[in-house]
Amino acid sequence: MADRALRDAVADGRDTAALLAGLTTVTLWGSAFVGIRAAGRTLSPSSIAFGRLAVAAVALSLIAAVRGEALPPRRALVPTIVFGVLFLGAYSVTLNAAERHVDAGTSSMIVNTGPLLIAVLAGTFLGEGFPRRLLAGCLVALAGCVLIGVSTTTGTRPSAAGLVLLVLATILYAVAVIVQRVALTRAVAFQVTWGGCIAATLACLPFGPRFASQVASSGSSAFWTLYLGLMPTAVGFVTWSIALKRLDAGRAASLNYLIPVVAILLGWAYLHEAPSPLAVCGGALCLLGVYVARRR
Repeated sequence: MADRALRDAVADGRDTAALLAGLTTVTLWGSAFVGIRAAGRTLSPSSIAFGRLAVAAVALSLIAAVRGEALPPRRALVPTIVFGVLFLGAYSVTLNAAERHVDAGTSSMIVNTGPLLIAVLAGTFLGEGFPRRLLAGCLVALAGCVLIGVSTTTGTRPSAAGLVLLVLATILYAVAVIVQRVALTRAVAFQVTWGGCIAATLACLPFGPRFASQVASSGSSAFWTLYLGLMPTAVGFVTWSIALKRLDAGRAASLNYLIPVVAILLGWAYLHEAPSPLAVCGGALCLLGVYVARRR
């Protein structure tokens, strides 16, 4: 009896730490939407991706040097590189490019199928099963994202290229999280994030010259590049790795349904974009869905 109580206490502590890390990630990733929109006025999608990755890689490398941190061990190296290239590199570039052709509402509706796809892939390939509460919560939260998407859709017909890019971005995101979960079973969260950032930066290196020429002409783009690199990328991905290492992939991914809620609140505060009643209802459904998904 005492052993079971001790195990429950340890599990609760791990869950609380993971929840705090996940909520930090959600807040920072939600703010990234505001930063990307602001930086996108003067920077191309590939330049934004390279700039934030380069800043994050330098920052994490400095921290690693101070801490005497080693790169991921050999058995974690391949999944770490694949995660970094797919998630930090290809997903970011693809999503930024897609949002040039598709309005924000449609983007939100398609990309937010990602956590549900992650839950299915985790149940299939990671042996996490298909908990009814998790799947039900993801569906409720997805319905909330659809309401938010409908409320922010401009009514213009999205281009076929934009829709294809969005679907591709969603698949890259889901697959990358599964690969990252494998890497986190073989290395610590910081190593996986740091190694992934370096791999993604090297993959995006061909975009460097264009980034340098574009950022030189705008002080605001330099500020947003620093912010996106330090906060949503460096800090956000470290805390995400911590949450993903301590939780099942499906439960960790369900927290990402809070990102549209954070994006709405920050858009309201910073861009003075007051949410519509439909978006408020969608946000409430997102909160309810995450609550249901996280209940054991």
